[in-house]
Amino acid sequence: MVAGPPIDDFEDPAPGGGAGEQLVLDLDGFEGPIDVLLMLARQQKVDLARISILQLADQYLAYFAAARRLRLELAADYLVMAAWLAYLKSRLLLPRHEDEDEPSAEDLADALAFQLRRLEAMREAGQRLMARDLLGRDTFARGAAEGIIVIEIPIYALTLYDLIKAYADQKRRNQPAMLTVPPSELFTIEAAVKRLSVMLGQTIRWTVLESFLPSGLVEGLLSRSALAATFAGTLELAREGKLQLRQTHPFGPIYVRQPPGKPS
Repeated sequence: MVAGPPIDDFEDPAPGGGAGEQLVLDLDGFEGPIDVLLMLARQQKVDLARISILQLADQYLAYFAAARRLRLELAADYLVMAAWLAYLKSRLLLPRHEDEDEPSAEDLADALAFQLRRLEAMREAGQRLMARDLLGRDTFARGAAEGIIVIEIPIYALTLYDLIKAYADQKRRNQPAMLTVPPSELFTIEAAVKRLSVMLGQTIRWTVLESFLPSGLVEGLLSRSALAATFAGTLELAREGKLQLRQTHPFGPIYVRQPPGKPS
């Protein structure tokens, strides 16, 4: 809400204006009744902490009365402030009763003086800030660097071998490939049973199973298949009653022999 300027600067509605049109002035940064109080308090030429609240109330009431004669449609804030100052002046002049529950007039006066001091400090801080150099008016920022545009041009250095190899890789990639798995050489169960049948006729004592494996085997798939096939063959012959198996403890060696009394 824009307050009017000092009394001498009030203007009548602009001539020739339509209904509701008027000249509104905002001088010296007035924005409400508290700003008017600060202006009136400065006129006392004393510290804001020691201003006369009674004199300030009289100044504001006189200002308000003169303003209403020139401009009847004053804001309600100004009227409320005038009524409150008149009430505060009466509280300061009249003696205080002991049974009053409301704040004392001295406390209200101190609160008003504090508000005026705070507004004065805010105005001074704003003036100091605005007095500093402003960006774009007093100081100017350095222009932003545009950066360096890098244009990359690839350069290929290839030999004739590289070109031929790349062409061959491309041709090979487009041709279908056939996977050929070579047959594995394994020792069958039939061969193990036949070998066991022949070798069991040559011994009647307990013989470890590994003794029946073919000689000359090396570590690999063939050696592992020979051991598995020989073990499966002994199980098959034991099921038919053609040999006996014995193992003294778990995971221990397996012994094989021909059943007693069976002709070799």
